[in-house]
Formats: sequence, structure tokens, C-alpha cells
Amino acid sequence: MRWSPLLLLLTALSPVMAIRKLESKSLNTCQSDSMFSASLFNVVFTPDNGTATVNIVAVSSVQGSVVFDISLKAYGYEVIHRTIDPCDIDLAGLCPMTADKINLKFNIDIDEEATKVIPGIAFSIPDLDATFRAYLNLTETGESVACVEADFSNGKTVDLVGVKWATALIAILGLIAAAVVSGMGHTNAAAHLAANTLSLFGYFQAQAIIGLTGVHLPPVVQAWTQNFMWSMGIIRVGWMQDVFTWYQRATGGEPSTLFNSMRTSSVQVTKRSVDFTEGAAGIMARAGTALAKRANIQLSSGSFIVYGIQRVAFRAKIESTNLFMTGLTFYCIFAVLTVLVVALFKGFTELCVRQRWMKTDSFLEFRNGWLTVLKGILFRVTLIGFPMMTILCLWELTQRDSPAEVVLAIFFFFGMLITLGWASFKVIRIARRSVAMHRNPAYILYSDPQALNKWGFLYVQFRASAYYFIAPTLLYTLIKGMFVAFGQHVGVVQAIAFMVIEAAALIAASVLRPWMDKSINSFNIAICVMNFLNSVFLFMMTNVYAAPDIVPGATGVVLFIANAAFSLILLIMVIISSTIVFWRKNPDAKYQFMADDRVSFMKSQTQLNTTTELDALPGRPVVTRAGTSAA
Repeated sequence: MRWSPLLLLLTALSPVMAIRKLESKSLNTCQSDSMFSASLFNVVFTPDNGTATVNIVAVSSVQGSVVFDISLKAYGYEVIHRTIDPCDIDLAGLCPMTADKINLKFNIDIDEEATKVIPGIAFSIPDLDATFRAYLNLTETGESVACVEADFSNGKTVDLVGVKWATALIAILGLIAAAVVSGMGHTNAAAHLAANTLSLFGYFQAQAIIGLTGVHLPPVVQAWTQNFMWSMGIIRVGWMQDVFTWYQRATGGEPSTLFNSMRTSSVQVTKRSVDFTEGAAGIMARAGTALAKRANIQLSSGSFIVYGIQRVAFRAKIESTNLFMTGLTFYCIFAVLTVLVVALFKGFTELCVRQRWMKTDSFLEFRNGWLTVLKGILFRVTLIGFPMMTILCLWELTQRDSPAEVVLAIFFFFGMLITLGWASFKVIRIARRSVAMHRNPAYILYSDPQALNKWGFLYVQFRASAYYFIAPTLLYTLIKGMFVAFGQHVGVVQAIAFMVIEAAALIAASVLRPWMDKSINSFNIAICVMNFLNSVFLFMMTNVYAAPDIVPGATGVVLFIANAAFSLILLIMVIISSTIVFWRKNPDAKYQFMADDRVSFMKSQTQLNTTTELDALPGRPVVTRAGTSAA
């Protein structure tokens, strides 16, 4: 996506300035051994002036008289079904048809009566799911010798720059608010706010992951999930794309040139799977060698087909060979900016104290141990980026865009996996030591500022007795990412795997309720419910059970409406929480204190040093929560 205030303004003005139109940018073959195929097809129909502009480059092997068996489907429902004889309407070159190459660019005048057949809503509903299909049948035998279909759009979409900016800013501001509140000493409020914001960010990533699957998605689902690709680092900046292309060439790779090819070829935005439409089996067989090697598939007709991850790249106007470097670069930028912000805040607080602009004990814990805090923040950045880097790095291993990029993918994937795995191991070991020494996992986890500031990102959002839950959380992310990266060509397998994974996550969350209190548990369980429903919707959109065509189309609309409403509710909750916390004299009072007594165990660094020295004395008794002592 392009982060541009100008585009945001144009998006806001689009309902006023928009021209009614229906447009198709590709003519797809829908029958094996079709004798008519197009490498370039572009049709724009504007009802206000009754004109259709056609630009087509095609090859026809059909000879003789034919009739067109045409149908128009909207959301899988057949709206029009007619048979047309081209000889009856004097279509030049089609009565009879001859084997030849067609290269035409012309305008057609559409009379008002024909325009009235099209419902007015077709020009206003966003991400219209309408498909025109035509079978070419020989007049003498009735044999179908060709089949072509075209998807139409009206230019309206729910893929909006404003939605991307709003969701990104609210998530980032929520994290900043949590950090500021924590620095002010309101640890309880900060923990709640951070937990909710991180869960919201995870939900955004879950929606983006749906768009990255190899399942054929209705236009509205493709557009909606594209709004959250920023959470996966998929953000287009023009000059960066030039740098990535240069880097790939310099390191022995061969960049794709899909967007340059669009001047002479069409791009089919669809899926790549064995459960394709009837004619796809033949198409994919002819493209089989290309399928195993590269994501950008050029069919025998000369047109291209994109699916899954490269479908997302195409919609973002990013070459698929640049996608990995795009995500990796923005993740690194996010990490570097985080370090700079923390360092600048450290310098600012020290300056304020020296100039006596604030009290000497303000942000004291942060100022004394800011390097440890920074390490903890970087661990949290690693945790936030783990889903996106898992998918992009593993996918890069299947694409092999260049040797250097493969090395980067291996380094970042295993580096992050080992880092988070080691951190989880440390947390579990500390908690077990705390149980052994103090009969309570919260004691050392929260009384030791070093452990809390460095490793707390893995366990603060959970109740103390559920300190281990970060391990299954990481496993959930890893398995899900592997299915997305390695299962691009089997959308049905991805959908089934998602249902199993999300069902397991929902059951675990509902039974264990591992988060810190009732409100956070409810917040996260609701997200788990929505993620599971999305996986069910995803399976329904595969249409592997051969349901009527209207089912996948209607399912896509339901998915969009449900997730749009749910996202709005979560955003409002985070906005309210982030705002109210600064207006309350004691923000901690808004939230229920956790039953694991974590607050009572939190100590200053000075208190910790004293306690640590005393605990090191041989034979020192350990005071338990019940007030008894143990030797």
C-alpha cells in the first residue's frame, strides 16, 4: 500500500468524483483445450455515455459458424443466461469465425435499453463479484470449442488508505500509551493496555494472513484483508522497490517484471490449486514446470496468473520477487525506530531532571535500567514481527529470489525462532525456580526487575500460573505460518489446517483462560472465536464440497461484514482505554488487581539488591504467602 496523505484525501472524495463504470482487465480461459485465448483484455463500460472501450490481443483457432452461450453471475447467482448468434447482430469477423490472431482496440456504442438491464447497484457496491462467461459452440454440432470468462469491477473498493492509516495509528498509539503509563509507575493499567493492544495487533495480522492463503477469495475479502497487510510489513514505497530490484540483480537473482508486462499481457487474479474451475486442470498442467520454480506463472495464452502471497503483492503493486525484502526492510526499520525512540526518551528524561523540569524520582526505574528495558522492548518487537517473518522467510525459501535473500531468510527466521525459544525457556526456568523457592511462580517473575524488564513481554499478559502459555502461543504462530508459506498451491489443505489450528486455540483459550484477568480473557477469547469463524469461512470459500456458486460469494460478504464490525468494536475499546488512562488520577484503580499478587512482589532495584544479598545467605528461611517459613 502507498502511505500518502494525498491518496487519503482522494479516497475521501471518491464518492463525489467517481464515474460510473464496469471494467474487466483479463479474459480467462475456463475450458481445457480452449480454441480461443487472450493475452491482453481490457474492457471499460461507462453507462453515462453509453460507450464500451475494448482492447484485446487474442488467438483464435475456431473456424466456422458458432453461437455464444453467455451467462452473467453476481456473487455466484446467475443473473443473465442467453444464447447469441453473431450472424444475427452482424459482428464482423465472428460470422463465420476464422483461425487468426486478433489485435483490436475499438469502441462500442451500447444502447440505452441494454444499459437498463444492468441493476444500478452494480455500479455502487464495493468490490463487485460479477463474472461474465461465454461458451463458443459450433452451430452444426453444438460442440463447445472454447470458453472464456471475465471478472468485472466498478472501481469501488473497501481497500482504503484511510482504513490502513487508522488501524495502524491506533495500534501504534496504544503501544506508546502503554509504555508511557508504565513509565509513570502505573504498572497494572499499563499491563492491561499493552495486552489489549497486542491482541488487537495480532488480530490484524490474522486477517492479513487470510489474504495470504492460496484459497480463491471473493473480491471483497481480497480487498478487506489488504487493509491489514501493513501489519505484515507489506507497504509499497516506490524508490525502495527500485533498490530491492537492484539488490536482487546484484546478488545473482532475476527480478520479475510483471508490471512491465501488463502493457501487453493481462493478469488473472485467482488461485492456483487442483480444485480449480473445470478448465484449470489443463491450464495448470501446461504451466506445470513454471509452477514449481516461480510464483509469476505465464500461461500458454501469454497472460499471467497470480494467487495467494503473490496476489497480495500484485494488489499492493509490488513485484513478487521484491515482497520478501519489502517485509524484511520494514521490520528492520520498525526495530531501529524503536531503539531510537527509547534512547531519545532516556536522554529527554535525564535532561528534564537536570533542568529540574520534573522530579528526580520520575521514570527512575527506566532511567536506572534503561538498557535492560530496551532489551525487553526489542524482544517484544521480535515477538510482534514473528508471524510476518515466519511466513515471508519460509516463503522465500520456496522462491529463492537470490542466494543473498535466501541467506537473509534463514538468518532472520532461525534467529528469531531461537531468540524467542530461548526467552521462553528462561521464563519457564525462572518460574519453576520461583515455585521451588517460594511456592509461587509470581515471586521472582515480578520481584526481579531484571527478569521483569527483560523477559516480562512473554508472561505479563498471562496470569502467573500460566507463565508457560507463551510456548504454545509461539508453536501456534509457527505452525500456522508454515502452512501459509509451504501450502500456497493447496488452498483446501490450508483451509482445513486453519480450522484445526484455530479450533485448538479456541478450546485452549476457553478452558485454560490463561490471561491476567476476566476482561483480558474475554477480549482474547472473542478474538479466538472470530479467528475460528474466519477459518470456517475460508473453508467454505474453497467450495470443495461443490455447493452452489452463490455460497462462496455470500460467505465472502459475511466475512467482510463480521470482521469490519468486530474490528471497529476492538478499535473503539482500545481508543477508550488509551484515552481514559491519562484522565484518571489513579489509572490502576480502573482495573482489577490480579489474583496472583504480582503487584505486591514488584520492587525497586534497591530493594531487590538487598533482598538478593539476604537470600544468598546460607540457611536463610523463605517466607511463604501463608506467612510461615521454610528452611
